[in-house]
Amino acid sequence: MASSRTSSDPGQRGGALPWGLRTYVMGVINLTPDSFSDGGRFDRPAAALRQARVMVRQGAELLDLGGQSTRPGAVEVSAEQELGRVLPALELIRSACAEAGGPLLSIDTFRAPVAAAALAAGAHWINDVSGGRRDPEILSVVAEFGCPYVLMHSRGDSRSMDGLAAYADVVAEVREELLRASEAALAAGVRTDQLIWDPGLGFAKTTEHNLALLRGLADLRREGFPLLVGPSRKRFIGAVLNEPRPRARLWGTAAVCAQAITQGADVLRVHDVAPIAQTARMVDAIVRSSPPVPD
Repeated sequence: MASSRTSSDPGQRGGALPWGLRTYVMGVINLTPDSFSDGGRFDRPAAALRQARVMVRQGAELLDLGGQSTRPGAVEVSAEQELGRVLPALELIRSACAEAGGPLLSIDTFRAPVAAAALAAGAHWINDVSGGRRDPEILSVVAEFGCPYVLMHSRGDSRSMDGLAAYADVVAEVREELLRASEAALAAGVRTDQLIWDPGLGFAKTTEHNLALLRGLADLRREGFPLLVGPSRKRFIGAVLNEPRPRARLWGTAAVCAQAITQGADVLRVHDVAPIAQTARMVDAIVRSSPPVPD
């Protein structure tokens, strides 16, 4: 469906990136009191703005703002509560960072009303952990605004996902489920060039499933969609490293990010921007065809 909005409308100022030349870093800013590794640290707009400025200085090209925790077992809040967390931080960050061009601002939501309000307030991307399953109307919102849309693989919701981690071939099944979700998005009017795939590490996957997906990311990338990978501080890294503390999983996260880049990942969604930005720049210099930035 063609967008009825003009280029001067808030959600229509762009957001597309040139794919394949380098890896982009997306900084995570959780506006929630209960996120698994940093809940409550940035749930006030002023704290979120301070973190946004730090992440941009450290090399984040995108910031992902979320008002609903999607960790396993999380309790869902209403759309009104989610908007009450997201909009004040979004508006403050957008206003404060606009002078220098600012980062691209992504909203982590599966709800159509939250997506619509955030895009109208100036967000550039929508990052949907449900890939359009939880609220199919979000696809119409994305089509109307013409924004990039991260379509993530998952099953169930935060309460049921762990019980749905059953695959005969996790790479093949994730690919097929992402293809079906992409077909639904296209049928709703979303353009192919708006879609970005996320294999959903940690969402309805065991440790072995996550490791298999990391070995098979190139198979997903060959479908032609840009690939976003979000391994930051996740349980499977803790399981491999025997590290129960999420914030102590940095180097495991960096190793996963390096592997993801070699397999074709375009965006890394992380909490620890500075070291991952360095990791991405170094791996890009090795594996990308473009030359490294001169000394």
